[in-house]
Amino acid sequence: MEINSIEVGNFRNYGTAKLEFHSHTNILYGDNAQGKTNILEAIFVCGTTKSHKGCKDKELIRLGQDEAHIRMFIEKKHVQHKIDIHLRHNKAKGIAIDGIPIKRSSELLGLANIIFFSPEDLKIVKNGPSERRRFINLELSQLDKVYLYELGEYNKALMQRNKLLKQIYFTPPLISTLDIWDEKLAELGSKIIISRGKFIEKLSLITKKINENLTGNREHTELLYEPDVKPEDFLGTLRKTRDKDLHFLSTSAGPHRDDLCFINNGVDIRKYGSQGQQRTCALSLKLAEIKLVKEVTNDTPVLLLDDVLSELDRNRQNYLLDNIDDIQTIITCTGLQEFIDGRISLDRVFCISDGTVIIEK
Repeated sequence: MEINSIEVGNFRNYGTAKLEFHSHTNILYGDNAQGKTNILEAIFVCGTTKSHKGCKDKELIRLGQDEAHIRMFIEKKHVQHKIDIHLRHNKAKGIAIDGIPIKRSSELLGLANIIFFSPEDLKIVKNGPSERRRFINLELSQLDKVYLYELGEYNKALMQRNKLLKQIYFTPPLISTLDIWDEKLAELGSKIIISRGKFIEKLSLITKKINENLTGNREHTELLYEPDVKPEDFLGTLRKTRDKDLHFLSTSAGPHRDDLCFINNGVDIRKYGSQGQQRTCALSLKLAEIKLVKEVTNDTPVLLLDDVLSELDRNRQNYLLDNIDDIQTIITCTGLQEFIDGRISLDRVFCISDGTVIIEK
């Protein structure tokens, strides 16, 4: 898969802008806070319907404007597709594929496989569980539409159950309806737990091999899925924790509290790993993600690198570059010197300044 071009209107700090990309390496450079990451964000929104930062739609609209538009042309298996995204204040986003509006965002997922790699991802190992759950959800949703649907339904059911817990506080007889939501939550949550387990198992095998190559076989890393509750125990756990949930007015058990553990040579590096080990593990995780997407979709994803190379030492930089040589990559940076001195081909270069794009090559 390749991205041919993207156009934005009233998106973030851009009035209008259009970028036509090279099929290999594209560099977006400029000072900080000029809009480089905003272009990557627009690409990610077109591929997944969501911001990689978790922002609301209205936050993506240029200040003082009522709506924003993004249009992206991609080529997949020699067929070109057009993706249009229409963002509005306090309204659901409009999405169209090849000029035809779609009702569900899940219809878009899988059309464009995009992997976003930012400096924040290098902290995924030591950050909190919510960051790791977000990683799992973003990647698995692109690969499995059924998972995406079930996750959405689970979140709706979780919201309804929490709302009911608050209502019961003021209207106790409503407690008789709690069983219905317990059963619904357990049914959906169990499917999510099973899907996550299979995904992490596959990802762990690939990550382990990459990490061994990165460290000269000195470190052996495995990923362990830590579900908050086993699927077969979920309904029973909800009933056991009911009094606690009624007291705190929130659901205390379920996949919304899952975590992902990173074991390096038998040690949990979330707590006891060095910064170098954590970064190597995070890099291995992202590279494993690329390989898994290739295996599952039989296609190459597009890689977005948001000022990541400056955060890596030369050894990790070289390993990353060796493993992305065959895919389209869009890179942001503050200067070109690191690329001139390094091994990266400058196939197309864009200078970004205050929401303006200048093509230099």
